[in-house]
Amino acid sequence: MLTGGDFAHLRAFVAVAQALSFTRAAEALGVTPSALSQIVRVFEDRIGVRLLNRTTRSVSLTEAGETLLRRVAPAVAELSRAIGQARLYQERPSGTVRVHVFRSAADLYVQPILPAFHRAYPEVVLDITVDDEVVDTVASGFDVAIRIGEVIERDMIAVPLEPPVRQVPVAAPSYVAEHGLPAHPRDLLAHSCIRWRWPGRAQPYRWEFFESGSWFEVEVDGPLVVNSKDIALQAAIDGVGIAFSVERTARQAITDGLLVPMLEAWCEPFPGHHLCFPQQRQMNPALRAFIDTVREGASSTG
Repeated sequence: MLTGGDFAHLRAFVAVAQALSFTRAAEALGVTPSALSQIVRVFEDRIGVRLLNRTTRSVSLTEAGETLLRRVAPAVAELSRAIGQARLYQERPSGTVRVHVFRSAADLYVQPILPAFHRAYPEVVLDITVDDEVVDTVASGFDVAIRIGEVIERDMIAVPLEPPVRQVPVAAPSYVAEHGLPAHPRDLLAHSCIRWRWPGRAQPYRWEFFESGSWFEVEVDGPLVVNSKDIALQAAIDGVGIAFSVERTARQAITDGLLVPMLEAWCEPFPGHHLCFPQQRQMNPALRAFIDTVREGASSTG
């Protein structure tokens, strides 16, 4: 049965057996002749068979050595090639990076970097899933995720891509003219609200507000439940009701007079989008390239 050190022993034996010289084999392996001789001798002692005949002037194979060389030399060569191929991954980014990204982050941080990333790293395949479901990144087979700070797994490294953000209720001027502005978040219970549901969850998201040093939730009601924040925002613009939107997303519609923000005194910032990935001693260069590219893109737009 092979042990952990057998590949090194076999590689040393094959080098000597093919060169029929400890000196030349040692040069090829980058060790001293005495160290190489000791490795081969330990291997012979462990398997209980003499593989090489040694004199002060020559090295030759025993019958057992010839048989072993014939059978293991191709395997040692193939293993060496395989290890060399694996080491290429340390030298240049290649292979597949599986990415899970929230919809709100895909347009901001992933879509803009794709052309430049492909030009810089043509051997990397990005397998991107755009989804708002909160999945276990590693268990689901992803290498990296981009999600908001409040739903990051505790054992993940999290790199912020933006300053804290906040959500604000917004509605069309026509809705406000007809129904008025709520004076307190709990007044939303008397309004038509456009609710959003996390994918994979049965109940709609409860709107979160901040008061007197702590967060509280309001379970709003209304005529529309969606799993797309874009649809919710457009429905608010169309006068269906009040939507709860990230301020940055609604900013242009607010500037254009299509939406009216409300209850801002109770809207506290929370951690925005983060790059999340498991801690690892040696990071795959392809994953490192993706992380660095996204961070650079975020800093240039932030």
